[in-house]
Amino acid sequence: MKSQIIEQLDQPELVLPTLIAEGLAANDRIKVRMSALQAAAQHARDPARPVIDLGPECHAAGLDASAIMSLVGGAHLTADGRIAAPDLAKLTRGVLDDAGTMIRAVKAGAPPDGEAAATRLAAVTAASLGAGNEIAAADIAKLTGLSEAGGDSLHRLVMDLHKALNRLAGACAEEIVAGAHVYGLAPGDRPVVEAFMRGVDETRGLKFDHPGLGTTATRSRSRLVIQNDIGATDAHVVVIAVDGNAVTLTYTDVHLVRAEFFMALFNAFPAQWSGLDRKNVDGLGDDGVFYLVTGRYEAESRERRDAFLAAIGAGLVFLIDWNKARKTLRTLVSKSDAIRVLDWAARHQVGHRAFLELGGAELIAAAVRHAAPKRIGFGERLDVVLGRDNTIDFLKTVLRISTHALLQGQSVRLVRDHVEADLVRHLERADSALLTIVVRQAGLAHDIAVAISRYISDLQSGQTVDGAALARRARRIEEKADRILVEARNEVARFDGGAIIEQLVDRIEEAVDELEQAAFIASLLPAGIDPAVLNVLAKLCATAVSGTEAAASGTAAASEAPEGRRADFEDALGAVGRLIDVEHMADDCEREVTTLTFHGGGDLRAALSALELARAIERATDRLAGFGHLLSQHVLADLSA
Repeated sequence: MKSQIIEQLDQPELVLPTLIAEGLAANDRIKVRMSALQAAAQHARDPARPVIDLGPECHAAGLDASAIMSLVGGAHLTADGRIAAPDLAKLTRGVLDDAGTMIRAVKAGAPPDGEAAATRLAAVTAASLGAGNEIAAADIAKLTGLSEAGGDSLHRLVMDLHKALNRLAGACAEEIVAGAHVYGLAPGDRPVVEAFMRGVDETRGLKFDHPGLGTTATRSRSRLVIQNDIGATDAHVVVIAVDGNAVTLTYTDVHLVRAEFFMALFNAFPAQWSGLDRKNVDGLGDDGVFYLVTGRYEAESRERRDAFLAAIGAGLVFLIDWNKARKTLRTLVSKSDAIRVLDWAARHQVGHRAFLELGGAELIAAAVRHAAPKRIGFGERLDVVLGRDNTIDFLKTVLRISTHALLQGQSVRLVRDHVEADLVRHLERADSALLTIVVRQAGLAHDIAVAISRYISDLQSGQTVDGAALARRARRIEEKADRILVEARNEVARFDGGAIIEQLVDRIEEAVDELEQAAFIASLLPAGIDPAVLNVLAKLCATAVSGTEAAASGTAAASEAPEGRRADFEDALGAVGRLIDVEHMADDCEREVTTLTFHGGGDLRAALSALELARAIERATDRLAGFGHLLSQHVLADLSA
């Protein structure tokens, strides 16, 4: 347990079992050290006698046997009769530290006894333990002996502290409840601990071999207090106090953003959260700084209380190595999107530990090197190449693949193959995103074609028409298409979309330009055009409208084709076929207008304007047919892949 931070949170009941264990271990050490003092004094007075072997005692107490035996064997008398030994000062400091550890534990469980022991320690060691490597033989006797006259000594103090620790240990008898170490629980506390541990156990496997998630619980007056030390960071602790149906959660973290992430995991429960307070503790981490937040949830029932406790327990595993995962993801996406991915991974119980275990950023870098070395440059952020949403989806998939693989015991090679395949799929999605821009362009071409068709229809029916309005509308649409063209070219360059996609963008833009020119010519049509010519022009306009619709629907189907649906491939190729048919029909209409113009005897201006309009629309359908050929190449390339 991280007792230092638990003490800062004013939870002595939780710290006490740990302090008792530390105090009992200190008792074992101090006895060996006092024996070493006695053995050193004996060897200094009678160097010819064999040195007492304290090796077994040292090993049992966790002390360096060679250092202790070197001190005893090197002890000798000085000229003034004092005892000198190598590293004697270090040994006496250890004696004082051990006694202090025992007193600290007693003070936590029985404050008056602890205070009295501290006073006794100061009295018995004040004149006996110096700071150097020499000590008087009489002082060793005072420290380690037991006076028959009832005088105090270090030995007597240690004996009394040992008895006090044993009494406290008896009152803190340990049990195991659902994997939690518990002390002094009331009968109704077990279901509460079990609810919390259900959540911990639900996701515990996602930490894999990482240490952490040790849980302690104890009864503190009217409250049950549960503590979990999460991972290895000193100040990373959660303490939960349960009083009836009220749950108070205290959480500490050295990373502010991780604390904010943790709070957000429980937005399904209407808990009241305090602000994130900045705290300082000497000797804690690099600068002794950590953040503390408290949340309180007044549950309307035991079921809701237990659900909240289980949610807390289940969420803890996603805090382990969270900041490491965040830093790794930040090399691929923005800071906020990295947290967004981790939030998704926690809420879907996927986690990030498996991703880190399998290499983290290197796992993705290897996929880039094998699957797309030319499209993604060294050190280039993925969201720049794939687009933000596409990249976030890819990273979610990588985390899911990694977790599933480790849980199922799959090979690293298989994981890498899956990640590479998914990267290729998302690169294809990026191409599909480019095609959606082309669909917008085709939609604008359709708008102009429809406007011309309606204008010709109005002329046929003898209605009043506004040619200037037609020209202005077509011009505005064409200018919008130009802006989209710039956007499209930038996106093609950014995504490295390839030559075919760039040519598709150019072809549809050329069709828009030809249709805008056709609208301008139509706006200049004089009165008195031969009705037969108008009929053919109307048919030609309908053909152009059909062509723009085929271009839009075919491109939309092609953008979905990488998902592997056969119907999308068929729809895209069917649209290509319609574009070829449209081009042939437009050729026939244009020739029919030419024939009527040459054989007619009407107004020359009307004949020439009709002929120019037909030729402009026919050129637009030529561009659409060329677009169709390129679209076919793109779709067939996807199909073969």
